[in-house]
Amino acid sequence: MAAQCVTKVELSIACTNLLDKDVGSKSDPLCVLLQNTSGQWYEVDRTERIKNSLNPKFAKKFLIDYYFEIVQKLKFGIYDIDNKTFDLSDDDFLGEFECTLGQIVSSRTLTKPLVLKNGRPAGRGSIMITAEEVKDNRVVVLEVEARKLDNKDFFGKSDPYLEFHKQTGDGSWVMVHRTEVIKNNLNPVWRPFKISLNSLCYSDMEKSIKVECYDYDSDGSHDLIGSFQTTMSKLKDASRSSPVEFECINEKKRQKKKNYKNSGIVSVKHCEIIVECTFLDYIMGGCQLNFTVGIDFTGSNGDPRSPDSLHYLSPNGVNEYLTAIWSVGMVIQDYDTDKMFPAFGFGAQIPPSFQVSHEFPINFNPSNPFCNGIQGIVDAYRACLPQVKLYGPTNFSPIINHVARFAAAATQQQTASQYFILLIITDGVITDLDQTRTAIVNASKLPMSIIIVGVGGADFDAMEFLDGDDGVLRSSSGQPAVRDIVQFVPFRKFQNSPKEALAQCVLAEVPQQVVNYFSTYKLQPPNTPAA
Repeated sequence: MAAQCVTKVELSIACTNLLDKDVGSKSDPLCVLLQNTSGQWYEVDRTERIKNSLNPKFAKKFLIDYYFEIVQKLKFGIYDIDNKTFDLSDDDFLGEFECTLGQIVSSRTLTKPLVLKNGRPAGRGSIMITAEEVKDNRVVVLEVEARKLDNKDFFGKSDPYLEFHKQTGDGSWVMVHRTEVIKNNLNPVWRPFKISLNSLCYSDMEKSIKVECYDYDSDGSHDLIGSFQTTMSKLKDASRSSPVEFECINEKKRQKKKNYKNSGIVSVKHCEIIVECTFLDYIMGGCQLNFTVGIDFTGSNGDPRSPDSLHYLSPNGVNEYLTAIWSVGMVIQDYDTDKMFPAFGFGAQIPPSFQVSHEFPINFNPSNPFCNGIQGIVDAYRACLPQVKLYGPTNFSPIINHVARFAAAATQQQTASQYFILLIITDGVITDLDQTRTAIVNASKLPMSIIIVGVGGADFDAMEFLDGDDGVLRSSSGQPAVRDIVQFVPFRKFQNSPKEALAQCVLAEVPQQVVNYFSTYKLQPPNTPAA
């Protein structure tokens, strides 16, 4: 599957205390950016050369596509350029720095020492990388109504809706928004709606916008009531006390009828341009992504000592559980400053009394369930496996409620400071479905997302049902989830894919879930970036 580009990021580079390789003058540095794709380094771009400077600030920026769900490895190389050739192998090497794009955006400005090819420090040389999102995050909020629309229906009245179109470079029109249909009403009031300024008119206040009003027909043969054209500069003057009004004109009717006036009036009651935070506004503004893992230790996985068990560690020390933890964890770790991740098991009998537990820390330390880095989770899992007895049933709700308690505590801070991501890896059929549905519906009001990876060959229909893509998930009492926070994927879909594919699939929806939550509750990043 193709990853969705979240946004473009501009990187600014400066260096200090570079090695001096020139006799009689200072180094003439240039920075080259390389990106690692499938294990190979490829040059993306290079800055200008700055003459005689050991503390260069490069004017040329690097523009790079940013994908949250991919670990994007970058390398910045600094060279002293003393000839006209494009090849850098004949130029003096002043040091390099390797990192991920995730590390840069989560710091906003990253300052690190440069190292030589042998890993030693390049003198006192350091590099400063500053990231800025390239965006226009202005959004238009519109409230529109109409009156005295033509009646197109023999029985009853028209069922009107509006379509908004923008004009492309070649003069053609592209539909960018459709309102809901209002049944049987010639004086409709549509719900307020939001659309990005770029989508509506390419952010050009004078660009033509065409609005068409239709009468909805269930057989798809919608009748045009009328249309008009306007621009954002006209719409933006609308207010409730002074709406901006347009005659809805039907050209065919106008040509036929001599005394034709219009087919109704469309009234824009409110038009406001607001600035909405993007995912990177939250990340660069100090929002932490907290990662928790829940691992299924139920008996249906099979005896871990047996090669056909899902918990069996192959001779190279891996299984589907560990592959899922590595794949997702490697992406998320860049967005968590302390890199300490709680990891829990469920469905096992645990020492010393061998009672069944549905939320036990896999390091067996209830007061400190944190593992140091993704490797720490892997080590704790390997150490835990021989100490527990796989049992049952498969209950998800205790771990979901556990993370939800922390997410609820974070909401006290009144800023977009923390968001929680729970990864549950399971081999199958969920036992406490009603309790889990209720736990998810409650969690949908909190800053958290749940990723479920199904391992093995079980029937995962119930899991698909928890992923609200096909409709709204409801609790056992009928309460709907306020937003879709569950993403489910069966691991078998990715068995023959590159190891990054699983993370790309399960994490692709996270940026939008983060933005939806914080914008719904009108929470700003802790450190709001300068405008």
